[in-house]
Amino acid sequence: MNQHHIDGVQKVAGHGIPLVLVHGHGVDHRILLALDEVLAATGIFQRIYVDLPGMGGTAALDGAAGLPEIADWLQQLIRRQCGDRPFAMIGNSLGSLLAQEMGDRFGAQVMGIAMLAPLVYPAHSQRTVPPREILLQDPELLAGLPAQDADHYKQMSVLQTVENWQRFRAHALPGIRAVNLRSLAKLSKRYFLDELPVERTGQLRCPVLMLCGKHDHVTGFADPRRLAARYPSAEIVVVPAAGHNVHLDQPDIVAEEITGWAKAVSAFAVS
Repeated sequence: MNQHHIDGVQKVAGHGIPLVLVHGHGVDHRILLALDEVLAATGIFQRIYVDLPGMGGTAALDGAAGLPEIADWLQQLIRRQCGDRPFAMIGNSLGSLLAQEMGDRFGAQVMGIAMLAPLVYPAHSQRTVPPREILLQDPELLAGLPAQDADHYKQMSVLQTVENWQRFRAHALPGIRAVNLRSLAKLSKRYFLDELPVERTGQLRCPVLMLCGKHDHVTGFADPRRLAARYPSAEIVVVPAAGHNVHLDQPDIVAEEITGWAKAVSAFAVS
């Protein structure tokens, strides 16, 4: 097993400001590889793709292995990978909550945070989410898929098209298939942080982008507004015709927003 797999880093590409990319619950780094071409085109970042413990190519943690332990693990990984260098983060769903947490732990060392489908509250009971809605259904497409793949796709898709399925198959499904279910069960028992970032009062002044799907029934689009006081430079974008996999549903809109954020991070880093 190579060092990348040992320490949780699955891929490093490019040169520039270190950018740590952290995926969400039950998937792996491949869900964020959908952004790699866009990020590479900016010429701004060294992209560092991480698999969280028990997901993708990273072994599960021993012991409690809940969200507090994963946060500590990620903090150590970033220290090993980035040292004292300024860095930025992209977080997807659970990864966005971890990015908020790392922003508080690393403070002025963080040059920017972008969040896809931001998770503000781990507890489902605290979230404000819209009802599940599928905007475009394709029963013929679903009927032609293996049953388990179709079930995974139906859980998240709001636009059931061949192109959307192909993006899901390439970027989301591999991580879903690779997940350690025992590790997820342990995580579910400690799916909290002792103090959530949204409950703190300190401010992080770097560029912050929050991209929310208008039809995201998992994390919604209302809760991220509660983070605005913490991030004075925050931009919140509610993306139409998009669900929880916002960057797979509307790749062009997300690409434009991520490119603008990357330029803002570059300017902030030299200011």
